[in-house]
Amino acid sequence: MTSSQISLGFAGIGLMGLPMCRRLLAAGYPLTVWNRNAAKCGPLQAEGATVAETPAALAQSCDVLILCLADTTAVQEVAAGLLPALGNGQIIIDCSSIEPEATRKLAARAAKQGAHWLDVPVSGGVTGAENGSLTLMAGGDAGALAQVEPVLMHLGQRLTHMGPSGSGQATKVCNQMLVACNAMVIAEAVALAQQSGVDAGKLAAALTGGFADSKPLQILAPQMASRTFEPVKWHVRTLLKDLDMAVRLSQDQGSATPMSGLAAQLMRTHAAAGNAGRDPATLIELYGKE
Repeated sequence: MTSSQISLGFAGIGLMGLPMCRRLLAAGYPLTVWNRNAAKCGPLQAEGATVAETPAALAQSCDVLILCLADTTAVQEVAAGLLPALGNGQIIIDCSSIEPEATRKLAARAAKQGAHWLDVPVSGGVTGAENGSLTLMAGGDAGALAQVEPVLMHLGQRLTHMGPSGSGQATKVCNQMLVACNAMVIAEAVALAQQSGVDAGKLAAALTGGFADSKPLQILAPQMASRTFEPVKWHVRTLLKDLDMAVRLSQDQGSATPMSGLAAQLMRTHAAAGNAGRDPATLIELYGKE
C-alpha cells in the first residue's frame, strides 16, 4: 500500500507525539488524532489532521493506530475505550513505555477482536522525533510488524524485532536504565569538574570519541554546566517512572538492579523537590548551585 492508502490514527499529542504526527502528515498519510486535552490537537488539525472526539471514534477511523502516552495507566485507560471498537486486521502500535506484563494482557485482548497489538517503544527524544531518527524496539507478531514497517521508518532510523509481545517494552526498560543512570553520573561528573576548577562547559567536547562519550553526555553535560534547563526536552518524571519499572521488572524476574534502584531513589528525591516536570539536566542541582 502507498501512504495515501493507509489511514493512521494517533493518540497522545505530547512532546514526542506532536513531532511524530507531523512527520506522518509530511509523508502523506491520512491522519486522525485524539488527545485527552483536545486543545493540543489544534496545531495538527491546522496542518491537515482530523480530530476524533473519543478513543473509540479514533479506532474506527483508521487501519493502523499509534499510541504515545505517558505511562501504563494512561495506556490502559485509553485502551478501555478503543479496544471494543477494533475490527479484524487492525494494528495497534504502542510507542509508549509501559509495563511488559500490561502489554501482554492488552495484546491478548486485542487478539480477541482480531487485531494485532505491537509494543514499539522509542528512544531518541524530541530531537529524534523531529528528525525521524528514533530507535524503535518492537515486540509482537513479526508479520504484523512487517506490514507497518514502512510507517515506522518515517519515524525512526532503526527498527529491531526483539521477540514476542512485551519484548519491546522489556528492551526499553533496559534502555532507560542505561540512560537514567548515565544522566545521574553525568550530573556528578559535571559538579566534580566545576568544584575542581575545570571548565565543565568543555567536558562533553573533551570526551568526544572516548569510552565515556554518549548521547546523554553530549546533550546533558553542556546544559548542566551552563544551568540551561529550557526548553524542556524530556521530563524527570519520565525517567523516574522507567527506573521504577526496571526495579519492579527485576524483582519479577529474580534479577538484580542495584544501580538503577539507587538512581531511582536519587531521582525521586529530586522529583519530590518540585522538579518532576523539569528537564533531567536539572539533576545537577542535587549537587549544589554553580
